[in-house]
Amino acid sequence: MQSKATTVEQYLTELPADRREAIAAVREVILKNLDKDYEEGMQYGMIGYYVSHRIFPAGYHCDPRQPLPFAGLASQKNYMSLYMMSIYGDQDQLKQFQQAWAKAGKKLNMGKCCLRFKRLDDLALDVIGEAVRRVPAKKYIARYEAIMSAMRTKPSRKSAKPATPTKAGKSPRKRTKTAK
Repeated sequence: MQSKATTVEQYLTELPADRREAIAAVREVILKNLDKDYEEGMQYGMIGYYVSHRIFPAGYHCDPRQPLPFAGLASQKNYMSLYMMSIYGDQDQLKQFQQAWAKAGKKLNMGKCCLRFKRLDDLALDVIGEAVRRVPAKKYIARYEAIMSAMRTKPSRKSAKPATPTKAGKSPRKRTKTAK
């Protein structure tokens, strides 16, 4: 659920007390471990941590007007979420994160990059802090550019089969076998 808040403080003020406390604790861990080249602000209706245009002018490929997202922190309808883009698409980062989480003895409720939690006690805050600290902005940008470059040079998955000619304006029909 996206917020209409325009500042982080406004976003936090809108939250119920229990969620405000949990989000504020996660935010504190992120800020404590965040590289100086990242910034905090509102992005996509949640608290965002991103590489600003002053560091990475190209911005986010999906919307170059947006700075490059690194992490997001949100209060959803049924849970709270921490989106960690540095883990998405980087198997080494993901494996380190999962192993550290398991050692912490916490149950991991995670999608591709979305860590879901209902209470602050569900989290291993030290593991989150280390995952944030492990990826400075320059490293994140290099990884992002490598992924984007690989995507641009990947051959098309479509077959090289020529199109079947059709009669003017008619689409090709699937042929079925008929009984003789």
